[in-house]
Amino acid sequence: MEMKISNCFSTQKWCGGAPFSRQVNVRFYPLPSQRLPPASGKMRQRRNFSLQNKKKQNKTINIERPDVDLQSSDDVDSDIEKMSKQSLLSSNQEVSIEENVDTLTETKSSDEITYSSVDSNEEGQPSSVHLKDLIGMIRNAEKNIHLLNEARVHALEELQKVLGEKEDLHGKINILEMKLAETDARLRVASQEKIHVELLEDQLEKLKNELSSSRGSEENVLHVNNSVPLSRSDSVNSLSEEFDSLRKENILLKQDLQTMKSELSLVKETDERILMLEKERSVLESSLSELESKLAASQEDVSELSSLKSECKNLYEKVEHLQALLAKATKQADQAISVLQQNQELRKKVDRLEESLEEASIYKLSSEKLQQYNEQMQQKIKLLDERLQRSDEEIQSYVQLHQDSVKEFQDTLNNLKNETKKKALDEPVNEMPLEFWSRLLLMIEGWSMEKKISKDDAKLLRELVWKRDGSICDAYMSCKEKNDREILAAFLKFTSSPTRPGLHIIHIAAELAPVAKVGGLGDVVAGLGKALQEKGHLVEIVLPKYDCMQYESIKDMKVLDVVVESYFDGRLYKNNIWTGTVEGLPVYFIEPQHPGKFFCRGQLYGEHDDFKRFSFFSRVALELLLQAEKRPDIIHCHDWQTAFVAPLYWEIYVPKGLDSARICFTCHNFEYQGTAPASELTSCGLDAYHLNKPDRMQDNSANDRINPVKGAIVFSNIVTTVSPTYAQEVRSAQGGKGLHATINSHSKKFAGILNGIDTDAWNPAYDNFLKVQYSASDIDGKIENKEALRRLLGLSSSDFRQPLVGCITRLVPQKGVHLIRHAIYRTLELGGQFVLLGSSPVPHIQREFEDIGNHFQNHEHARLVLKYDDALSHLIYAASDMLIIPSIFEPCGLTQMIAMRYGSIPIARKTGGLNDSVFDVDDDSIPLQFRNGFTFATADEQGFNNALERAFNYYMNNAETWKELVQKVMSIDFSWDSSASQYEELYEKAVLRARAASRS
Repeated sequence: MEMKISNCFSTQKWCGGAPFSRQVNVRFYPLPSQRLPPASGKMRQRRNFSLQNKKKQNKTINIERPDVDLQSSDDVDSDIEKMSKQSLLSSNQEVSIEENVDTLTETKSSDEITYSSVDSNEEGQPSSVHLKDLIGMIRNAEKNIHLLNEARVHALEELQKVLGEKEDLHGKINILEMKLAETDARLRVASQEKIHVELLEDQLEKLKNELSSSRGSEENVLHVNNSVPLSRSDSVNSLSEEFDSLRKENILLKQDLQTMKSELSLVKETDERILMLEKERSVLESSLSELESKLAASQEDVSELSSLKSECKNLYEKVEHLQALLAKATKQADQAISVLQQNQELRKKVDRLEESLEEASIYKLSSEKLQQYNEQMQQKIKLLDERLQRSDEEIQSYVQLHQDSVKEFQDTLNNLKNETKKKALDEPVNEMPLEFWSRLLLMIEGWSMEKKISKDDAKLLRELVWKRDGSICDAYMSCKEKNDREILAAFLKFTSSPTRPGLHIIHIAAELAPVAKVGGLGDVVAGLGKALQEKGHLVEIVLPKYDCMQYESIKDMKVLDVVVESYFDGRLYKNNIWTGTVEGLPVYFIEPQHPGKFFCRGQLYGEHDDFKRFSFFSRVALELLLQAEKRPDIIHCHDWQTAFVAPLYWEIYVPKGLDSARICFTCHNFEYQGTAPASELTSCGLDAYHLNKPDRMQDNSANDRINPVKGAIVFSNIVTTVSPTYAQEVRSAQGGKGLHATINSHSKKFAGILNGIDTDAWNPAYDNFLKVQYSASDIDGKIENKEALRRLLGLSSSDFRQPLVGCITRLVPQKGVHLIRHAIYRTLELGGQFVLLGSSPVPHIQREFEDIGNHFQNHEHARLVLKYDDALSHLIYAASDMLIIPSIFEPCGLTQMIAMRYGSIPIARKTGGLNDSVFDVDDDSIPLQFRNGFTFATADEQGFNNALERAFNYYMNNAETWKELVQKVMSIDFSWDSSASQYEELYEKAVLRARAASRS
């Protein structure tokens, strides 16, 4: 008897490999014919299953899977795939075991002996012939079982070998298949799933048939066993036990069959996906057939795997090469697009570049002059050293010369006195302060608004004051003790038409130092205004009349006998107008007669209706200019509080006749944008429906909100921010706080100008808050001020060389509070002293630093003063050896400039204005003459530690170098002069373009 056992089964798992055509041939030994004597003494033998045995001998079970790899798809659920594999494995196992059982049963059945009677001797024992036949039959059965087991082991070994080869083959094939499109893999998997389902259904049906056949065979075997006399049952016990084990195996197979059925039901759920993917099959049949042919070829000749490996490797390298080429091409395309965009921008900027040529030449000339000046200073220092060596010899000659010239000096002094008196009579204008001219200007404006003089007379008188005409000064001085009527009569005598000396600039702002100041905005308005005034321009300020202003800093304050009415919330409201001078600047203070008492809140900002307060103020300010018949050249508004000025000017007041000005808007910090619901814009008279659009005032992150800063950017002629680096930062998504797209679309009118400081207010040589005044040429005063601060705060004075680190700031997240906290402890670890001055509007931050302050309350090297104290700030600047500014972002920052003005070396993070004003002493890319501090890039403790430790090392180990650094930073010019010149240039270009447009 011979049968074929398929080698596609395994002990527990089906691995879904390629189909296998190899089979193991097992030949069973036929059982000898069994003869038992009948009752009459003759044996009758029947072979009832000979024909059936012949059919079963030729039976072959060969379960093959389709030529499609189920493991090539990444998209088919791995759980369903494993379930299919296990189902097929179980099916193959069941078929294999069932086949073995059938073979054994058939072998036994082929020589089945039917006994009609049992021939026994007189003692009741079977004949020896019959017993030998039975024993031979049993031995042949055992031999067949042994051969079956060997065949099974051999088949399993062959299976493992083929599975290994299959895994290697699939590894190479998968590499090829991964190069195909994702849709190819989906189709293959779908086809496989469908074929598997059909295959499993066929196998299930076959297993059912075989199981029923196995049961029938088992019944026949039992019938044979029952027909054996009880006296001979001992000889066939082994066969009975084997049949029992086979029966148990059949029970297990039934259970496995039920499990496979449940798994098959899960596989059927994939039919829907198969139907969907079959629609794509027609498009990809060519690719599938090619893969199938490759798979068949690889199965026929495994030796070709080496060539497939090299081919796959080459294909992979080609794909990588193509990907690299594609990336390179993409990059080149992006660069080309960028170049095209730049070319378009360059075309648009031709006019601007032509105008900038002159500016560049001026900057170059100034840079060259600065370099020449520095070289000259170095040469002068060398000359001074040489002169000091010769000073002893020269002193005697100078003393003699001095004695000889005493008489001559007295004569010269008398002559100078006479000339000074004469000059005072001829040109009194040069001796009059700016505050004098501002007072005259406000007096003329008051007459004009009170209708005491005509607008033409007011214009003529205003321009006389504007150019600081000596004749009008003499007229005022001659009658200043008289009443207003006589002064007015004297002024009306001037009817000549003066020449316009400069621009008329009006700042509309929410702050002005020192009368109304919260942050740096007030310093900028005051500093820039005074610098422009000194350049010969007429500068005026419009400010709300807060109830919490420092009124003692306002001179000649008075209310005008005029009321300005302005529209708000559907009706007209009256406003009182006050005038006064602040540090020489003429200022108009607006006092609304509104029931909301907008500016009588005890604070400048932080109210629930700030949007209404400042939109009201912006409209009244423009109404004041209209009713006073002013014709300014520039209206400069600041931050979101007065950003409403730009759209109000163009939408409402230009049609009314206030059309002479260009609008300049400066945003000091893009963190604060003043957004509000669009409906609130209608209160000040603007059309919310018209302006709430993406290209106007609609907030970029909320379609139903208005953004005043965006509106100012869109409607202004000039847009600036407070440093060049910050101007670049806000053009990114992170720095622009949602406005980067708007800024980039209006980049042609956008610029960054570094702020300056008031060098008169911040001057250690004349600072009355200091214990000892000092200058760059004599810095010994810093040591005495350091000692004074230590005594004031109760710090140790045992080591005058111990470095003192200062920090003056608002304690808000922007300022890097986590680094300030870390700096306190790190400074003490390095052996220094630390002083903090500042407070926080954030409650939990304030409480945190209060706890730290309490901890160091009695510490001899650290002190925290959690409030703002202007006098103490001056002393800390003067006493500190170093001052930290670890800001997360800093639009400009004035602290670092003031610190250097007082000889305190800044330790700052490279961001915003800090990056434009502090340059690391160890940065070789920066010219030596510009290096003035210690910087770090990342806002973490490691970066800060590096800068602080380098500063300590310089201070402790290079005393002379440190002294030179202090003197150098004190000599840097951080005044408003340079910044004002840049604003002046922007103003003049805007005015010239406006005049050219009006002429055309």
